[in-house]
Amino acid sequence: MRPSASLKTATLAAILIAAPLAGAYAAGHHKGALDATDPTDLTGPRVEALIEQVRGVHRGIVDARQANNITSAVAGRLEMRTARISEAAEKIAASDHGRIPAAQYHDLLRRLDNVDQRLMIDTGSGFLMGDGSDGGNYPNG
Repeated sequence: MRPSASLKTATLAAILIAAPLAGAYAAGHHKGALDATDPTDLTGPRVEALIEQVRGVHRGIVDARQANNITSAVAGRLEMRTARISEAAEKIAASDHGRIPAAQYHDLLRRLDNVDQRLMIDTGSGFLMGDGSDGGNYPNG
């Protein structure tokens, strides 16, 4: 084999090996306008209000647990319900360009209010319905 033939073969082999790697590198670090995906901006007023409500309920759960007003198991169940509501809100907002439609927002707030009511009942600070004339008072919720 001639030296120039092996140089050409080596050069061609190097190009064939390097080209896919360079393409993969470029694809990972530079996306074209058509490939770009907009990050979801979760900052609408409903989203912010819901986030604050979730934080408030979470804080109440933590405070009740630290004060030994609820058990770890009860706190865990309430936290799990709160986390599911938060995840649902994120999923809805992500699917609608960072917004939560009114009907879904009110449903999420209702679900979060149910968790908050359950926390109040579990800690003994929930308000009861009924006047006791039928034999007792009943938790609201």
